[in-house]
Amino acid sequence: MSRIDRYLLAQLLTVFAFFSLVLVSVYWVNRAARLFDALIGDGQSFWVFLELSALTLPNVIRIVLPLSAFAAAVYVAIRLTRDNEMVVLQGIGVSYLRLLRPVAVFGLLVALMLAVLMHVLMPLSRAQLAERQVEIAENITARFLRAGEFLEPADGIVVFLRDVTQEGQLIDVFLSDTRQPGTRIEYNAASALLAPGPQGPVLIMLEGVALIYSEATGRLTTVSFDELSYDMGGLIGPAGRRADVRELPTRALLAGDEDSFAAMGMTLAEARFELMSRHAQPLLALVTALIGFAAVYLGQFSRLGAWRQVLGAIVALAVIQLVGNATAGVALRDAARAGLAFVPVGLGLAVMAVMVGWASRRRGVRG
Repeated sequence: MSRIDRYLLAQLLTVFAFFSLVLVSVYWVNRAARLFDALIGDGQSFWVFLELSALTLPNVIRIVLPLSAFAAAVYVAIRLTRDNEMVVLQGIGVSYLRLLRPVAVFGLLVALMLAVLMHVLMPLSRAQLAERQVEIAENITARFLRAGEFLEPADGIVVFLRDVTQEGQLIDVFLSDTRQPGTRIEYNAASALLAPGPQGPVLIMLEGVALIYSEATGRLTTVSFDELSYDMGGLIGPAGRRADVRELPTRALLAGDEDSFAAMGMTLAEARFELMSRHAQPLLALVTALIGFAAVYLGQFSRLGAWRQVLGAIVALAVIQLVGNATAGVALRDAARAGLAFVPVGLGLAVMAVMVGWASRRRGVRG
């Protein structure tokens, strides 16, 4: 690389690091605040909050890196124009395409970072986060059963218990179930235990009575029991969970077939599109960087400056994203169309080519 390339690349990487740090902090703090309220309100420890927050970071970084690449390219291009460095470079015969070379290298470096995230860190963090969320959901003692409080873990369910021993035994349990219209069932038990079940935790109540009231007949039925099992899995969701295609490693997406994916509850089209997306999304960082730099260059031909062109570039990127969302719906229904994941990349390159061609033509007219 020439000295000019190294200078521009250093400028881009420095500004990119700054914007990435700021944007990741803003996104992460926003998500962490909501996560903190949910976890601490459910009785989880601060260390659980830190663990889950750390597991959300790869996804936050994935969102932020293309934005930071665009912002860095725009900022550096504006600074070059403001300090007349762009004029000097053009005066010594540096072409517009030549100026884009360090920007393309910068975009490829960001794309490499994103590729590591998409193929390695994202699947690992998503899988670990999902497992921890299931473990926390099944920890019903911490979430719902707090001694001395009337709790409503789900609509139509009220739970109260006087105490919880160190061994996990629940003392003096009251549970009211009004989920079925026209029927009210209340359980009173001297003690209870929580045990794992196929659909989630099961509350085993000992030495109690069940009161069943029917509004239609006005009759109250009393049933005494020595032991009664109550499925708590319906209150916190099933014990298991459906596999998410985004949690699968890339090698599993490559080696899997339709039957293996169906056994995990997903379709071949979903797996193929996810695989293509992991290759296509990193390239969007290259596209956004090139479009951002090109937009500022177009501003040199306008007395209003570059901001109008930058706003147009932002609108173009938004349209590219909308097109990507539309094509994703088609690809998710047909495995043969998984290549549509590259449509936003191709469209972005086309937009950049039009901008470069127009700028080069304008420069030729001015000359």
